[in-house]
Amino acid sequence: MVIGVCRIVLAIDEAFSLKEKRHIVKSIVERLKSRYNASVAEVGLNDKWKNAEIGIACVSNEAGHADSMMANMVNFVENDGRAVLVDYSTELVYVD
Repeated sequence: MVIGVCRIVLAIDEAFSLKEKRHIVKSIVERLKSRYNASVAEVGLNDKWKNAEIGIACVSNEAGHADSMMANMVNFVENDGRAVLVDYSTELVYVD
């Protein structure tokens, strides 16, 4: 079993309040969940209204599939247009 973990940091220039930020981040999180069937949540920078940190986890039986899923999700967020992808990191965890 392979667990793919991804951390994405976003800059949200359109947000001028925490409410606007939550609206954008919640929409991105829900779209990722429904499209890729992965676990997605806002995991950091909760009190900053111009930045957000999203955590993603997926489980697969092949490392290539998990890596491909995470790459597709990063591309999806990058092409969304409401937020700028500032940084991301991925990691694969192998479980026997």
